[in-house]
Amino acid sequence: MTLVINGEIKEFDNSFSLQDIITNLQIENKVMAAAVNMNIVKKDDWNNFIPKNDDKIELLQFVGGG
Repeated sequence: MTLVINGEIKEFDNSFSLQDIITNLQIENKVMAAAVNMNIVKKDDWNNFIPKNDDKIELLQFVGGG
């Protein structure tokens, strides 16, 4: 399965949940919000949301600053 994650093409052997993808990328402690094809996916739904081939995923983190 091919996904575009934060503008980078990533290949996965199987279908994974959004949470599995975040864990696989080792960024689970950084991601605060996720959008798939410009639609927000609530954090409570990450375990059940299965992206489709060629989906565009944006994984967002909040950075403090002034």
